[in-house]
Amino acid sequence: MEEPTLISLPGLLFGALGWFTLRYVIFGFFTVNQNERAVKTSFGRAQRLQTTTLDNPMAEHLRPDERERYRYPQVRVIPPGGPYFKWPWEKVYKVSVATETANLAFDPEDPNANRGGAMLDAVTKDQLNIGLVGQLRWRVAEQNLYAFLFGVKRPLTHVLAYFISILRQKIASFEAPAEAQRALPSGEGGAVNVDLKGAEGISINDLRKNLRDLNEQMDRECLSSAARYGIVLDASLITGIDPPADVESALAAINTAHNMVGSEVSLARAAADQKIVQSRRAVEIETLNAQAEVEPLLQLANQLSELKRNGSGPALLKAYVRNVKLQLFAKAKAAFLGVSS
Repeated sequence: MEEPTLISLPGLLFGALGWFTLRYVIFGFFTVNQNERAVKTSFGRAQRLQTTTLDNPMAEHLRPDERERYRYPQVRVIPPGGPYFKWPWEKVYKVSVATETANLAFDPEDPNANRGGAMLDAVTKDQLNIGLVGQLRWRVAEQNLYAFLFGVKRPLTHVLAYFISILRQKIASFEAPAEAQRALPSGEGGAVNVDLKGAEGISINDLRKNLRDLNEQMDRECLSSAARYGIVLDASLITGIDPPADVESALAAINTAHNMVGSEVSLARAAADQKIVQSRRAVEIETLNAQAEVEPLLQLANQLSELKRNGSGPALLKAYVRNVKLQLFAKAKAAFLGVSS
């Protein structure tokens, strides 16, 4: 029988040293892509700076009672490039900072929620269940990577829930911006006020007509997400609001009637404006005609005044009157002369 081969101690040490060199020295180098940022930890602790999120302009959007709660340390961010090196007791966390898009109804924890991620349910101020369709653009805040990596366990799930809670609160209390009353000129020069608020008080109509205002309100309300969770909500785009099926036909009838009223009001305004413009032009034309008739008389008065100021005597004035009479006689077809007895 052959005796088993014994591994020598120097060979074992040499092999262990080679494995350590290959595993932790050669493979200890890493790079960071252009759309990535990295944070290095040593024994589980990130390399921190001397500042916190409260020293960053993003903290201006936090309420006073939230400032201490979301006071995260600033960490050293490794920029794109490399190669960089890490020791065996260090760990590198890479994060993509590219802008991403998420469906408004997407639930990372339950893909079947919100009708399979197709539509988000909400309740309006008049107790109607509606469906919302839209998108949300977001990106990781490079100035607050600590909150994204270590502050929240699942930051995307957390920030989506935060956004949806604010959106549902806005939907439940949304009111259309106050509009100026429209005035139509009457025949007596007064004004007839036309108030269409009775046709615009339906919450779904208000939401549909003011989607841009709703999106802007959501953008303002979510400015603190960067300081809270390390995620910047670039823009929210709510593209559709679907009413319940049982009230859709009633809403269509109301909207049709409202559009007819608005059309009639617009036509009446256009007709009144046209009459006003025509009246103003007629007044301008008559004023110009009157000025054209008065202008020769004014010129004649100026000439007579000039002759009087020159002091040329009554002979010059008589000659001027004679010339004027001759011009009139030249234009006249017949002349009647008086004969004194």
